[in-house]
Amino acid sequence: MSDNQSWNSSGSEEDLEPREEPGHPVGITVFSGVLSKWTNYIHGWQDRWVVLKNNTLSYYKSQDETEYGCRGSLCLTKAVITPHEFDECRLDISVNDSVWYLRAQDPEHRHRWIESIELHRSIREGRREKGGVQTTIIIPPPLVDSGYGSESSLRRHGSMLSLTSATSGYSATSTSSFKGHSLKEKLAEMETFRDILCRQVDTLQKYFDSCADAVSKDELQRDKIVDDDEDDFPTTRTDGEFLHGNNNNGSKEKLFQALSPRGINGIDFKGEAITFKATTAGILATLSHCIDLMVKREDNWQKRLDKEMEKRRRTEESYKSTLNELKKKSHFGGPDYEEGPNSLINEDEFFDAVEAALDRQDKMEEQSQTEKTRILRSSPVPPGDVFSCSGSHRFAEKVEEMVQSHMTYSLQDVGGDANWQLVVEEGEMKVYRREVEENGIVLDPLKATHSVKGVTGHELCHYFWDTTYRNDWETTIENFNVVETLSDNAVIVYQTHKRVWPASQRDVLYLSAMRKMAADNESDPDTWLVCNFSVDHDDAQPSNKCVRAKISIAMICQTLVSPPEGDKEISRDNILCRITYVANVNPGGWAPASVLRAVAKREYPKFLKRFTSYVQEKTSGKPILF
Repeated sequence: MSDNQSWNSSGSEEDLEPREEPGHPVGITVFSGVLSKWTNYIHGWQDRWVVLKNNTLSYYKSQDETEYGCRGSLCLTKAVITPHEFDECRLDISVNDSVWYLRAQDPEHRHRWIESIELHRSIREGRREKGGVQTTIIIPPPLVDSGYGSESSLRRHGSMLSLTSATSGYSATSTSSFKGHSLKEKLAEMETFRDILCRQVDTLQKYFDSCADAVSKDELQRDKIVDDDEDDFPTTRTDGEFLHGNNNNGSKEKLFQALSPRGINGIDFKGEAITFKATTAGILATLSHCIDLMVKREDNWQKRLDKEMEKRRRTEESYKSTLNELKKKSHFGGPDYEEGPNSLINEDEFFDAVEAALDRQDKMEEQSQTEKTRILRSSPVPPGDVFSCSGSHRFAEKVEEMVQSHMTYSLQDVGGDANWQLVVEEGEMKVYRREVEENGIVLDPLKATHSVKGVTGHELCHYFWDTTYRNDWETTIENFNVVETLSDNAVIVYQTHKRVWPASQRDVLYLSAMRKMAADNESDPDTWLVCNFSVDHDDAQPSNKCVRAKISIAMICQTLVSPPEGDKEISRDNILCRITYVANVNPGGWAPASVLRAVAKREYPKFLKRFTSYVQEKTSGKPILF
């Protein structure tokens, strides 16, 4: 096996085989593959090419763009890898405040990635230890080696150490070393120094006392010798000098003169010893007083230090609290707060976030709506007989069944036992609903009635069904495409709706058919309708990026014509379109019921007013299409 290993995360067994990657240093393990990365609450999960190399996890927009540099990277030395508690395909990697939310294709794929990251880190740690990196620990010297904290260090200068040299040496040493020790340690050193100095004073006192005793004894002995000499007769030499009978008398007189109490510079040994002792006692008293002052000063500083420490503690707690709030806000757009069975966002926050997102979309649409209506689009209108039948495609029977169902039930009155509740009434428009839930999912049927002047049922259904004009009036769609054209009046459409965070993004695959139902008698108007209902198609399978919604919608229109005055031709002032709009939507997912109902109550009336106004603007001044 080579040192350079790589596997692609597509999930095949071949991807797990190691392979040589030239150009990489020896001993560097490389892993790479595709993972879904949470980008933001607008774009959600996006596929990214992820590379694990040199103890660093990097990601690129795609494998083809690796040569242009990575879009982000994380050092794995202190990274925390957390498999998600509920989502078996997700893993979170965090380093301090930076969090990457990643999703694998399946649980096994996630397990392989986690194993690869841990293996990569263990290999790096093993190489680091093998590399012989050594850690040096420096231990500070003990207090006994400071030069003045022990008895032996003081006695190296001899027992006759002068007070001046001792104090000067102490001052120089203590000044340089005081910064590294606490006052308690220095106090202990002063106690030691005092004990030693007291012992030295006692020793000197004993020495002085011994010297004084010796002088006293010699003085007594000299007096005794002098008395003995007075009893002897002196002898006279020829030169007239007196000679003592003992030849040692001269040396004794010299000794007596040397040991005279006032003979050595006139020093009084006992007096000097008492003075020295008193002086050292004064010095010690002064030092003791200085120590007391230092202790009091340390107490004051300690109180101030305690206050500062308390301030720091409170500041740190406030900082941590603020940081946690910022983390919560910064991650508020993360995947843990989006719609789901284990979402961390509560119902009120969910509603507030959805309402704010819808308000932003409305403001953006208001700015662009005028430009959309000015765009000249043309789409050929098929002849009327095209819409008289369902055609011969594979869904023809289903289309016919849905059309007959809408003609029978959707046009019924909202009274009786249907339990329709009026939720919105604005002029000619009325919106009703029935509250229905199944397994916690809101399935409320909705029904709206409206009357629009100046347009026909054929025109309204034409603009509602023809995908050429879809983006001009539909503001909730992010993109759509016609998956299959079944006939001139039936198509299969796949569309994704704009993400409204924290709700998950929805997509829908449906068959859209337009029909004309002739009236049974001449006095009744013809009925035009567009019915949209969900179907399945191999070219638009559900994905984990969107929640697939199921729909059954019908736009049913009847044109009422009032006779013109005199011989005038029928104008748009003489026509009125009566609209019945019904919608049965299963949104899927886990959005709260109260939020779904509030959004439906807000959005459906806006949709009807926006769409009918658009058709009025597009048909104004054009020939009437009956």
